[in-house]
Amino acid sequence: MSMIKKQWVFALAMLTILSCTKGFKELSKNPNSSEFALPQALLAPSITDVVSKNMNRAARRINNELMQVHVLMGDVEGRIFRYDLRRSEADYNWNNWFLQLTNFKNMYQSAEDLLAVDGDNANKTYMGIALICQAWVASLLTDTYGDVPYFEANQGKEGILMPKFDKQQDIYSDIFNKLEQANEHLKVNTNLPGDQAGSDPIYGGVALNWRKLGNSLYLRLLLRVSGKAETNASTKIKEIVQTNAANYPLISSNAESAVLRWTGTLPYQSPFHTLRDAEWNLHKLTNFFVDNLKDWGDPRIGRWATLSQGEYAGIPSGYPVGMAPTSRSALPLALKTEPLLGNIMNYAELQLILAEVAARGWTDGNAREHYETGIVNGITFWGYTVPPNYLNGVYIKWDEDEGLSSKIERIQLQKYYALFFTDFEQWFEYRRTGYPELPKGAGLQNNGEMPVRINYPIYLQSTNRDHYDEAVARQGADDINTKVWWQQP
Repeated sequence: MSMIKKQWVFALAMLTILSCTKGFKELSKNPNSSEFALPQALLAPSITDVVSKNMNRAARRINNELMQVHVLMGDVEGRIFRYDLRRSEADYNWNNWFLQLTNFKNMYQSAEDLLAVDGDNANKTYMGIALICQAWVASLLTDTYGDVPYFEANQGKEGILMPKFDKQQDIYSDIFNKLEQANEHLKVNTNLPGDQAGSDPIYGGVALNWRKLGNSLYLRLLLRVSGKAETNASTKIKEIVQTNAANYPLISSNAESAVLRWTGTLPYQSPFHTLRDAEWNLHKLTNFFVDNLKDWGDPRIGRWATLSQGEYAGIPSGYPVGMAPTSRSALPLALKTEPLLGNIMNYAELQLILAEVAARGWTDGNAREHYETGIVNGITFWGYTVPPNYLNGVYIKWDEDEGLSSKIERIQLQKYYALFFTDFEQWFEYRRTGYPELPKGAGLQNNGEMPVRINYPIYLQSTNRDHYDEAVARQGADDINTKVWWQQP
C-alpha cells in the first residue's frame, strides 16, 4: 500500500471511529431518542483516554523534557531536552484529542436529545460536563498547534472531510462561550443518579464540583490570553473572582481538585503501570527540578525523586552530544502507579492563578495570601505537612516590596511544581510568561530558543492540503518557532 493511500485510510478512520478503552462496558445505543451512545457510556472512556495519553506523551515525553523535569538519558541525536523535536511528534496528541472531541460532542448531543424526550435535568449535567471537556481538549489543541480545524471539525458524518483551520482567537471565543453555557447548565445542580455516578471518574456525578472545575478552567484560559488586549480578559477575570463571584463558584479545596485517580484496576490503570522498570529509570531528574526542592526543604522530593549516592541530585539538561553526565536521581518506581498523576486541574494551581491576577491589580484579592495558600496546598495535596517556617524560607518568602516581574516569577516557580505531570501546562505557562527561568545547556539546538508550538501532523499536507496551506500562510511557517496568536505582541 502506498504511503499516500495509507494516509487516506488513516484519516478516514479517524473521522468515523469512536474510542473504546479496555475494561469499559460496550457503548450502548438508545434508539428511541438519539443516534449517539448514551452519555454515561461515553464519559468515562473519553476522559480516561485523554488523561492517560496526556500523561504518556504530552507530560512525560515532551513537556518534562522541554521544561527540565527530567532528561531521557542516552547519548544520541534527536533528544527533546535539546529542543530537537522531530516532526512525527505532532501526530499522537493531535489524533487523540480530535478523536475524543468527537466523543464529547456526541455526549452533548445525546444528552440534549434525551432531555427533549424525558426532561430529566441529569441530562443538563451531562451537557455541562461535555462542554467543559470540549473546552479543555480544544484548548490543548490550539495551545499546542495554534490555528486548528474547529468549527468544521468532527463532522465526517455531515460530509466535511477536509475541515478548514480556524483562527486561534475565534477558537478561544467559542471556548469561553462553552464554559459560560456549562456554568448555566450546571446551575440546575442535579447530580447524576446513583446508578450513573460511576460513569464519572472525576467527581462521581456531583454537578457543583464540575461547575467549579469549569469556572476554574475558565480562569486558567482567560489568564493565558490576557496579553491580548482585544480579549478584555482582565475584566472577565474580575467578574468571575470578585464582582459576580456568586455566579462563578471555583474549586475551594484539594478535595475538589480534578484528578483521575488511578486505582490500579482496569480501566483505571495508569498508562505507566506496565512500563518496565529499566525503561522508567532511563529518565533522570534535572538539577533545576531537584535543587529547588532541596533548597526549600520541600517534603515532596521524597515522593518525586530517588536517592543517588545517599542524596537527591540531578543532572544538567541540554548537555551536548558526547558529554553525557553521570546519571543521578530518577523518578521513583512508585510513580508508575501514582493516583495523583492523573491531574487535570488542582486547587494549588487555582490559588496561584488568583495570586497572579491580584498581583497585577486585576482583582482586590490579597496576592500573598493566595500565593501562600497555593504553596501549602501544593504540598498537602501530596499528603505531606508543611514544614515549620517553610513560608519564611529565603527562596519562598513573599516580599511585598518586590517588583511585579519578581512576584510573577515567584508565583510561576511554585506553579511549575503544582503542575507536575499535568499535560503541557508547564510549557504553556512558560511560553506565556517566560518563567520559571530555566538554565540553558551548551548542547541546545534551535539557537537555544524554547519551542513555542508543535508543527502540524505531516499527513495533513496530503489529506487536507488547501486548508493546511491557508493556515500556514496566515499563521506563519509550520515549525516550532512560529508563535501562536496569544504569544504574539
